[in-house]
Amino acid sequence: MASIEKRGNSYRIVVSAGLDITGRQIKRSMTWKPSPGMTEKQIEKEVQRQAVLFEERCRTGAVLDGSIKFADFVDVWREKYAEPQLKDSTFARYNDLLERILPALGHIRLDRLQPQHILEFENNLAEPGLRRERGYIAKINIAATLKESQISLASAARIAGVSASTFRAARDGQRVSFDSASKISSYLGLTLAEAFSHASRENLLSSRTILHYHRLISAILQVAVQWQVIPSNPCSRVKAPRVERKEAEYFDDEEAIYILQKINDESPTHKAMIYILLYTGMRRGELCGLEWSDIDFENDIIRIRNNSVYTSGKGITTTTPKTESSVRVDKVPHVVMEVLQDHKHAQNIQRIAMGANWQNTQRIFTQRNGAPIFPDTVSAWFKGFLKKIGIEGRSLKSLRHTNASLMIASGVDVRTVAGRLGHSQTSTTTNIYAHMIKSANEKAAEAIEDLLTSKMKNSTG
Repeated sequence: MASIEKRGNSYRIVVSAGLDITGRQIKRSMTWKPSPGMTEKQIEKEVQRQAVLFEERCRTGAVLDGSIKFADFVDVWREKYAEPQLKDSTFARYNDLLERILPALGHIRLDRLQPQHILEFENNLAEPGLRRERGYIAKINIAATLKESQISLASAARIAGVSASTFRAARDGQRVSFDSASKISSYLGLTLAEAFSHASRENLLSSRTILHYHRLISAILQVAVQWQVIPSNPCSRVKAPRVERKEAEYFDDEEAIYILQKINDESPTHKAMIYILLYTGMRRGELCGLEWSDIDFENDIIRIRNNSVYTSGKGITTTTPKTESSVRVDKVPHVVMEVLQDHKHAQNIQRIAMGANWQNTQRIFTQRNGAPIFPDTVSAWFKGFLKKIGIEGRSLKSLRHTNASLMIASGVDVRTVAGRLGHSQTSTTTNIYAHMIKSANEKAAEAIEDLLTSKMKNSTG
């Protein structure tokens, strides 16, 4: 039977949950606070109901105790909440963050976890040396090796079992992971030590990265509150790291036209990618998730309903887009469809050349064998393309921002812009593109002023 103790304007409900291995009685407790305006009779009835419910939850094992260590609770959170509900990419990203969180906070009991513990952890994250970029850099001339063996980089990457962008990075002297370096070394017939040298460098963690840690800790503790393991979230009493909002980087009109001109010198596949991204503003994962059934050539329509992501251990997986609003239908200029037709023709030639080795995934953008393309491959290619044509400091996402800026500059209303970009709320659009909207508003005001001033002069003249 549960016991009820009034404490000020709240009630503490205690339930006996048997004995532990030492013979000590295990007690579970919760705090219930009446809603404002409840009568004494209503309070008495409701607190009794809460006691019965709590006792039943304790009996069925649905209640955890606040004495559980943070690391042990995280294990439960992973199994019962995170893995069933979160996307694979989000779950993998959270696990990466927990590699730093658990050594610092994992040993602390939930009911003894205080704001100062969290604040100290986040302050430590801001110290120099916390961000260590590890990797392996080739110490042999991979480009010369490929040339000597008369094999293309794409073929070498496929045989080695890595993406073309990863193999290219190794060739160009950039850092690659231990796994990738091992595969490339094996392909070259060398040991890891013969082909690569270990390299690392230390950098400061950005305030945005620290904010990600803060939000994850808070999210986990909030689940603990919802499950009534602890009465409140200590992270809510820690001020979140301040992150200075960066203006979205985009290409101006002349740069966008220049890119469209230069892309004519590239493959039909890359040309189709750029045209779709620039004319629709879709996300990278949405581009990689496109299938031929999503294209309506007759009506110049592209349906966006898949998101392609890569996660360590699972490879490339297909999920739903970022939000419900991200599932959308975009009308595009007919020129986009013409470019897509050219790419489809090129893909058919490649499919015939591959024969039985072709993987019939129905994806629009694929690897040479028809398998889904790695999203990073698209980003790496575009970075190299921009460098080749003399544009620096922008990324693949800049095409999405350019699409938005062009719509805003053309006077398209924010709601329509948000819908085409797949934003669930117009506030997201206005926050990201505030400076663009402000500039467009100023130009609109100037245009109205010029118009009215001109008419007033004509009428008085």
